[in-house]
Amino acid sequence: METPAPPPLSPEFLALMDQGVSVIVSSCDDQLVPSVMRAVGSRVEDQGRRITVYLSRSQSAQLLRDVARSGRLAVVFSQPSSHKTVQFKTQRARLREARADEAPVLQRYLQGMERELTLIGLGPVYARAMLAHRLEDLVAIEFEPDQAFDQTPGPKAGRPLQG
Repeated sequence: METPAPPPLSPEFLALMDQGVSVIVSSCDDQLVPSVMRAVGSRVEDQGRRITVYLSRSQSAQLLRDVARSGRLAVVFSQPSSHKTVQFKTQRARLREARADEAPVLQRYLQGMERELTLIGLGPVYARAMLAHRLEDLVAIEFEPDQAFDQTPGPKAGRPLQG
């Protein structure tokens, strides 16, 4: 059974996701106990129809087990300086090793977070410490969103994104 593609994202949300903003990743176990971790990088392709988030294996063991077991995943992209937020959900997430050729993606993400955190009074040192990782410790989670929601605080929070 084919799952329908999510509606296309607005240029505003695509730009937000592409610039390097906070990315929080979650899943749950069989008892629906949540597991949550901050991603250390992200990649958005094909107008948001394909997304990759990068997690530290050593810091995300439960979350990675939950995703490997169920494929269930929720990912939130949120801009610290504005709280503009978009959330994706899928039940078809896949794990793989991060590759050496993805190092520039991770570096670009770090630079975006340094800029973003500087806007709220936290310097680049904070971003580098928060997102520190070793490439050989990273796991990439790839997914195509099944659902997308505007989660920006305010009257539209929780609204499914429509094409």
